[in-house]
Amino acid sequence: MTGFGVRRASRALVTATCAASLLAGCGGGGGGSGTAAQTATTPTPSPTPTAGGCTLRARQDWAARTIREWYLFPETLPAALDPAAYANVPDYVNALTATARGQRRDRYFTYLTSIAEENAYIASGQTAGFGIRLSYDPSGRVTVAEAFEGAPALAAGIDRGTEILAIGADAASLRDVSALYAAGGQAAVSDALGPSTAGTARSLRVRSAAGVTSVVTVAKADFNIQPVSPRYGAQVIGENGRRFGYVALRTFISTADAQLRRAFLDFRSRGVTDIVVDLRYNGGGLVSTAELFADLLGGDRQASEVLSYTTYRPEKASENETRLFRRQPEAVAPTRVAFIGTGATASASELVVNAMQPYLRERSALIGANTYGKPVGQEAFDLAACDDRLRVVAFATQNAERRGDYYDGLATTVAVTCRAADDLAYPLGDPREASTRAALDFLQGRTCAQRIAAGEARVASTGGRTPRMLEADVATATTAQREVPGLF
Repeated sequence: MTGFGVRRASRALVTATCAASLLAGCGGGGGGSGTAAQTATTPTPSPTPTAGGCTLRARQDWAARTIREWYLFPETLPAALDPAAYANVPDYVNALTATARGQRRDRYFTYLTSIAEENAYIASGQTAGFGIRLSYDPSGRVTVAEAFEGAPALAAGIDRGTEILAIGADAASLRDVSALYAAGGQAAVSDALGPSTAGTARSLRVRSAAGVTSVVTVAKADFNIQPVSPRYGAQVIGENGRRFGYVALRTFISTADAQLRRAFLDFRSRGVTDIVVDLRYNGGGLVSTAELFADLLGGDRQASEVLSYTTYRPEKASENETRLFRRQPEAVAPTRVAFIGTGATASASELVVNAMQPYLRERSALIGANTYGKPVGQEAFDLAACDDRLRVVAFATQNAERRGDYYDGLATTVAVTCRAADDLAYPLGDPREASTRAALDFLQGRTCAQRIAAGEARVASTGGRTPRMLEADVATATTAQREVPGLF
């Protein structure tokens, strides 16, 4: 994961370099994040190379200069590092940031990507694939955690709870997932699914949640991820004579804003003030959308109250910002909020949870499992002629109490936690699903059986198994795969 933790959309500058900030579970990029005076700032970009064009050395030198100027942890950078030893820019960037990665402060959050690809994803969720999130457990079983509308897998009947039993280029070459996993772990399973390009086809032996086994052939295609599912992403759940809001956000991109506004307007119009916020697979994205989300949860907040602080390294202190709450016509004044999280919950997702803690305290809870732990965000710098966008960890975020050092996940900072399974046997938002059930119980004042231990692994327990999201190779992952954990 990278999660942008993005604060502003990229914008062209006279030097042909763009700057934007992200706050990703693991990356980010867009929308204006205001200071106390409600203004936006634009970081001064590093210089664009004037010679060398798009040669490997010119791109490496540009990346190194940018990182040395903006990196949040400059003391961790090597005094000198010869780029000649590296065959590409990503490997060189990873070598520059290796020390901070070893300290768990930059787990591949600084990376090179494509300007065109990232812009398309941020604007509309555009990507290519089967349109499923996959999870795996220690035994190597791979199961669909979520399927996206308008994508090939769901059209073929593959949905949450479907187990992937075998993968092949065609039905005659199927290989059991258990054998793949035994041979090469989750990387072998990921590789077997093929590149994220439209037209790539795979035959899959699957077992549905109902226990029916079949072989289907599915071709990857272009589709747009809807941040809030039209099937279950925003709903009002009735129980024991009360009404509870439920909203599940998949990713923080531009198209999420209108969907979140509609969801909260529905809650507000129906008098709903107890809300489940499901971020269990949300790897992050735009800080501006995270700020809007917090505003929508802040119907009782004042315009003088701090939502978050954004802090750069001392030499860049002029870029520091204080974001105050902003009144939104759809906002709800919550009685209680249950945040559902897992180890795939990161960056902008964590920003929302952390921002609300000083105001909700024991009226909010983290349900499920400990989160990823990414209290930092990225600025984006563009080398437009080469379609290079360098995401650099450049700032940290804190809540109104200046709390933000949650590199080991939010279970270390949230007052109330409740351990619950990510129950793949039921749809997201179904009151029978274990995490949704625990969230509804918290909203109704019931006691949780087990807290989330602050130092525990950032995964949920499911029937004695510990599922994690299947990840694409960090070297070949698309923007969408960086921001949407488990996406294929």
